Amino acid sequence: MPSIDLVVPGDPNTATGGYIYDREILAGLADLGWRTAVHALDESFPRPTPAALRAARAVLAGIPSGRVVVIDGLALAGLERVLETEAKRLRVVGLVHHPLALETGVDEASARLLEGAERAALALVGRVIVTSQWTARALGAYRVPIESIRVVEPGVDRRRKAAKPHGNRLETDSFNLLCVATLTPRKGHAVLFEALAGLRDRHWHLTCAGSGSRDPVTAAALEHQLDRLALRNRVSLLGDLDASALEREYARADLFVLASYLEGYGMALAEAVARGVPVVSTTAGAIPETVPAAASVLVPPGDSRALARALATVMDDPAERERLVRGARAARATLPTWRGAAQKFAAALDGLAAPRA
Repeated sequence: MPSIDLVVPGDPNTATGGYIYDREILAGLADLGWRTAVHALDESFPRPTPAALRAARAVLAGIPSGRVVVIDGLALAGLERVLETEAKRLRVVGLVHHPLALETGVDEASARLLEGAERAALALVGRVIVTSQWTARALGAYRVPIESIRVVEPGVDRRRKAAKPHGNRLETDSFNLLCVATLTPRKGHAVLFEALAGLRDRHWHLTCAGSGSRDPVTAAALEHQLDRLALRNRVSLLGDLDASALEREYARADLFVLASYLEGYGMALAEAVARGVPVVSTTAGAIPETVPAAASVLVPPGDSRALARALATVMDDPAERERLVRGARAARATLPTWRGAAQKFAAALDGLAAPRA
């Protein structure tokens, strides 16, 4: 029976795209007959405290030699010194969702440190799995050999029924907007709120699902922004939702919106399309490759005016809305499934070189 050890920082049950990807892949591998294990490191990674680094060294030292060990990119950049030793006896794979140095809000000095740590760690692993072709190209700047990279995109559950069209809309009907994203600078909520402030004359309501506790400073700033823009009654910040509650929000949504500055794939966008919900988002990172053109309107990241124009067009033009809905529904069948993703992940580990002696 093949086996895999996954190393992640913090709580493996965290409700963000990267952690969901990890869980779904492990579940799929288990269904394929793999033996799986998860090792949670301290949440201070990728900038570990000395105590966290000592604990991580002990975790990796406790994994039997020769095992396949997949290290999530959030931890990889902090483990370069540990890997100098452990990569000699373990079959280490890096799992990169997007380069951490590109994270929105990281100052230049910190970005340089993160890039240096990522480069060093990636040079020590036997293989790199990424979640999009965009991320594969981005790693070219890190001089990762192309032959060591495998692309395994996230999946969706195609068995899920598409949301029912909401029928003819009256002028007084509220247009239901949905954004599923953790409240962090990269997700662009501030840009979205500014865009919506210019559309006060339309009947809309925005529901934001996503944790506000992972970045309390950003969450507080967004709360203040809503008060400043007098949008408190038109925007609901619901925090993390369980699966059934989130499903209800997707079912109510007329449009999915995400003003992200960077996405290594954009799982929430794919989930919207899988439900037949059209998308207004940005051209950042892998988004144009994730979301079919027929199902979306994409604008430059950080441009609140362009975002407002795109939203206004979709709200005001029933024919455009219908076109996007048809595009989303047609695209559902083209999206990868989680079973297929697990099969590709297993194939990506084939032929992994033995640890260095």
